[in-house]
Amino acid sequence: MICFPTAKINLGLRITEKRPDGYHNLETVFYPIGLKDALEIVLSDEQTDYQLMISGITPDCDPEKNLVTKAFRLLQESYPLKPVTVYLHKAIPSGAGLGGGSSDAAFMLKLLADIHQLTVPQQTMETMAFKLGADCAFFIKNRPAFATGTGNVFEPTAISLKGWFLVLIKPSVAVSTAEAYASIQPAFPEQSLNRLIELPVSQWKGSIINDFETYVFQKYPVVGTVKQQLYDHGAVYASMTGSGSAVFGLFGQPVNLRPYFPDCFYWSERL
Repeated sequence: MICFPTAKINLGLRITEKRPDGYHNLETVFYPIGLKDALEIVLSDEQTDYQLMISGITPDCDPEKNLVTKAFRLLQESYPLKPVTVYLHKAIPSGAGLGGGSSDAAFMLKLLADIHQLTVPQQTMETMAFKLGADCAFFIKNRPAFATGTGNVFEPTAISLKGWFLVLIKPSVAVSTAEAYASIQPAFPEQSLNRLIELPVSQWKGSIINDFETYVFQKYPVVGTVKQQLYDHGAVYASMTGSGSAVFGLFGQPVNLRPYFPDCFYWSERL
């Protein structure tokens, strides 16, 4: 049984306050895009209960530390699972702010439930996913959502980017999420992102803001340069996603900017 975990982009990301537990509350809109990993589960006759095989664009990683493995172990605590071999092909780059690992984990939970014919309530699935990572729960429903809390409280949003052309660029730098959060001075925005997102995309520039950009652009100027290049080539709106280092641009017409970013990960699609 196979599925295709999607990447996401953040439409705005405001850090509103630091919590007593050390985490941060935020406002953002999660929006799934067409960039996908591939995740396959095969029931296994081997004595070992679990095996993970990873391919694609991924750094060497201890399989036991992979979020896909952690998703298996978490579900195994509550439900009897048969031995499986898991094949994960990575196409979503890591250290990009695209949620690839979180998506893999959430889709793993759903795929395991399907292949074992388990009846797991959606709310239970979201609670489990949140234990694996702050944005994992989003990928259970995997629909555009306005998120608050630590990124785990969702409200439906009517925002649609259908018909827009997306260009996604990731320079060859990785941003530490912990360092990015440490750089932030939390503050409630004058207007909630949930209202600003209702503006036409043509009015988002300067209004729909990612708070992490200031820190990341200072430490990794190439990321800021990529954003400016997207605007220079006609983007109606451009922003870093998550804590970086990927940057996306929204265009009103098809563009091929690959030649301008020869040393970067490049993805484009019509949304």
